[in-house]
Amino acid sequence: MTVSGAGPDTGAPSARARALAVLRVRSRALAVALLPAAAAVILLAGGSTGHLPGPGWDLARRILTPVAVLVLLLAAGVALVVARARPAVSPTVPIAEEAAPDLYRMVRDLADRLGVPAPSAIALTPDCDSWLEDRTHPAHAPPPPEERGDTAQAGRPARRVPAAPVLVIGSPFLWWMRVAELRALLAPVVAGTGPSAHPDIAAARRFVRGLDAAVAVTSAPDRGPVFRAVLGGVGWVARLLLHGSRVHAAEMERGVAAAAAERAKTVDYGLRIVAQEQVGLAYAGWDRLLTRVALPAWRMGRWPARLNAGVVSALTELSRRDRLAEGFASRLGERPACDLLEEPGAVDEATSLLAARLFHGGPAETGPDWSPVHWGDYPEEVVDRKWRTDAARLHRILDALRVPPADEESRAPDGPTLARVLTHLTASPSLTPAAVPAVAAVEAPAPDEDDPAGGTAHSAALAARLTAELAREQATAAAGPQGSAAPDPDALRDDRALPLFPLQPPRTGRELLADHITAMVCCAAMDTVGAVPGLDWLDGPTLLVGGARAAELSPQVLTLIEDGDPSDLRNWLTRQGIRPEKPVRLA
Repeated sequence: MTVSGAGPDTGAPSARARALAVLRVRSRALAVALLPAAAAVILLAGGSTGHLPGPGWDLARRILTPVAVLVLLLAAGVALVVARARPAVSPTVPIAEEAAPDLYRMVRDLADRLGVPAPSAIALTPDCDSWLEDRTHPAHAPPPPEERGDTAQAGRPARRVPAAPVLVIGSPFLWWMRVAELRALLAPVVAGTGPSAHPDIAAARRFVRGLDAAVAVTSAPDRGPVFRAVLGGVGWVARLLLHGSRVHAAEMERGVAAAAAERAKTVDYGLRIVAQEQVGLAYAGWDRLLTRVALPAWRMGRWPARLNAGVVSALTELSRRDRLAEGFASRLGERPACDLLEEPGAVDEATSLLAARLFHGGPAETGPDWSPVHWGDYPEEVVDRKWRTDAARLHRILDALRVPPADEESRAPDGPTLARVLTHLTASPSLTPAAVPAVAAVEAPAPDEDDPAGGTAHSAALAARLTAELAREQATAAAGPQGSAAPDPDALRDDRALPLFPLQPPRTGRELLADHITAMVCCAAMDTVGAVPGLDWLDGPTLLVGGARAAELSPQVLTLIEDGDPSDLRNWLTRQGIRPEKPVRLA
């Protein structure tokens, strides 16, 4: 087996040349650190042998010797910080070989066909990407036997960390792609283990990753003034070295990628083109599933436990709707790549929880306010609860603003109604952009941070109140068990600020108000005409009236918010048979 990446890989020589350039930066830094010490040794040796006599040489020895010692101490400090700093590790779900023997067998067979070392391990990431990750740093090694409770291995030398990198696979690929497609997709990734095994490339990567980790350590805010001053100098040196090696490191990685792609052409090249088409489709469906389906559940304190299984349904629906994707659904008759796992359900649940942590910031373990939900229970436990919770929040704010009941409510039973909302928003005149913040400041206890363009006085006040109320709820939740849960050191070794990749920016007050009014409309539909909550794999929560999906409500709701005109929304309610004056059940 070829482990050095030699052969027809056109990018390998370039990668090695760039790796040597990176290592020359390290060598120059070491030379600069040793130069004063070398000069001091020469002066001291010359004085002891009588070759450099005189007061001038004595003065040079007295000055240069402590300077050399100081420079050596500073260099040793920088080297110590770089050596002890723990490089960042991508949060992943590790897959043991006994949990996926077929997957490991496929990857090893692929490595043999490519003539490169097999990856040392396999892990999954809840994203549409795959890569090799170096985890040879001692901090990333398994714990000693005594820490694992393995008394049989206690006292023996620690197992050497394998030099091959870890193969990280995007979990949506396993559920959507077929086995042959996954093998073709992973071919250029696995081929990268060949150049990675070259000593110069490996040393250059360790040097750059160590500098990057040192910069992160010196930038940590929870340090005292003395430590900040000392580490500030270390950080300056590390940034200077990173700046000097950045271009060479980037070109080295490009050369490694080119070498891997060239080598992988010999394996399933034609099928890899089809697999790349599936990557684009998988990314589109995965993004829609996270933002439209998973995000509302996460905000309710529930995390879908089968996200990867849901992506298959979402992509099948996308294939059905998109004429460009016709024929892709026929692939579902072939063996899916998730069959390479022994327990795909357990792996799906683990990656789904990690996705919730990365994209929303949830805790590492389930609890009363953070529990899993299965797709069959999603409409009842997420959609219905979300709508009724939002409707209840809207009426609490109306109560705080002392909004009177609608005229129809005087003859109706006690209870919150949609008519109260419509009447309140209809009664307010339109505002100019400059007037909205002033009115909102008078009627709401918190600043109005929404876009002030357009709207009415009452809608602006409600939007500001909703923004403040949700901010208070989020602050309370962050101070509770969910927000105070300590990060799992095994799942997230280096990252503490969650979410790492928030899916959406904070919602504006107008968007919050539109969501709450829509929730009130859906509650009225469920309680007056027997509508039910539903789940659309691409659009998320949906209202089913008479078994059919209700028409889009956004235009009618926005007209009510921006113009204070409820006529379009009332006409829609009349066509559906929904009575806004009837009380609804809230959460």
